[in-house]
Amino acid sequence: MSLSWALLVSLGLACAGYLIGRRRAFAVAGPDVRRLHSRPTYHGFSVALTSFIAGLAVMFIATILRMTGTLDVYAGPIWGWIVLAAAILGLVWGATRIDSGYKARNAVERMVMGVLMLCSMIAILTTAAIVLSLIFETGHFFQLYDWKDFFFGTEWTPRFQGESELGILPLLWGTLYISFIALLVSVPIGLFAAIYMSEYASPKVRSFAKPLIELLAGIPTIVYGLFALMTVGPLLRDYFAQPMGLGNSGSSVLTAGLVMGIMLIPFVSSLSDDIINAVPQSLRDGALGLGSTPSETVRQVVLPAALPGVVGAVLLAASRAIGETMIVVLGAGAAAQMSVNPFEAMTTITVKIVSQLTGDSDFNSPEALVAFALGLTLFVITLALNIVALYIVRKYREQYE
Repeated sequence: MSLSWALLVSLGLACAGYLIGRRRAFAVAGPDVRRLHSRPTYHGFSVALTSFIAGLAVMFIATILRMTGTLDVYAGPIWGWIVLAAAILGLVWGATRIDSGYKARNAVERMVMGVLMLCSMIAILTTAAIVLSLIFETGHFFQLYDWKDFFFGTEWTPRFQGESELGILPLLWGTLYISFIALLVSVPIGLFAAIYMSEYASPKVRSFAKPLIELLAGIPTIVYGLFALMTVGPLLRDYFAQPMGLGNSGSSVLTAGLVMGIMLIPFVSSLSDDIINAVPQSLRDGALGLGSTPSETVRQVVLPAALPGVVGAVLLAASRAIGETMIVVLGAGAAAQMSVNPFEAMTTITVKIVSQLTGDSDFNSPEALVAFALGLTLFVITLALNIVALYIVRKYREQYE
């Protein structure tokens, strides 16, 4: 029996254990259920969780052994039967514990708390594993390539058969340039839309406008990329870039930035709207009672009180912009260069991470390992943004609390 089938059978045994435990609790209680310490439902859940957790624990051990190479592939069916046996033993043991004095409710709460702690640990360990893998592979890359040339190099020309120039500055410039244009588009439009829907729009207009704005968040990024490639890029080229003599390509920083800004509008708008609505109505009533107009109330009371949350919404939009790939590939091109002309093609760190890890290349070569150094750099940039935003949030939160 495979481990997947063993898990499904264990889940079925847990359901059966619930029925068995509940029925046994009624049998122990007799005509007076009040004799039991816990309700029969808790006894059922106690048996079910004991059975399922026992099988899940054995399956987790088998998975770890398989990942480390200790467990042979052909030993999987044997471990499947071991998982099934553990689930059966857990069911039998859980059913035999039922009596009038058994604290089933406390046992269920302890097991549920243990499962919740395990889920939290999995999330933490996954994050730690991602960071450690980036650090180790980045260290391997810097053993093969000088870190000064990587961080301060102004040329990006990877050659898998020859001397490569792997300077990050052109990629970093393109990432920040495109993200900056995207935020210039999304933050004002999203914030003003949120202010209108929360403070000025009627319930009928709000019920119609808010779902339409949030619909933008459900559009796949490949669709945005095609929109940038087929519509926005040619439009900017024909009506702005060529008449002003600034370029002849439809792929540009401005193309990717504008389309990415449109994609980010629902992130800023929806979060800001929820945050502004969370401001206590008493603050608005107090400002209006002192003679402020609705516009003055929004500008001097509501927005300052909601500023920490708005900063978080902008941070989320910035992180989304920095990590976007498909819109950049189709809208901005793949040219690694540094220029202030928004009508020229550029690229970002995420695009080059994908390109360096695809194709028939030696994984231990600097040209492939540089993707991990790029990923770690992007992680540090995002972490720095979070730290700055946290500082701003705490500063203004102390002012208004």
